[in-house]
Amino acid sequence: MSLGITEITLILIVILLLFGGKRIPELARAFGRATAEYKKAKI
Repeated sequence: MSLGITEITLILIVILLLFGGKRIPELARAFGRATAEYKKAKI
């Protein structure tokens, strides 16, 4: 199962509505850090 452009766009709109524009960069940074930590721990 893969996501199409329509589904991705809908998900992004919902996230924007839930968190607002100001918190999006903060959430993206936190997600990036968590992903990096996961990759480090996985090795």
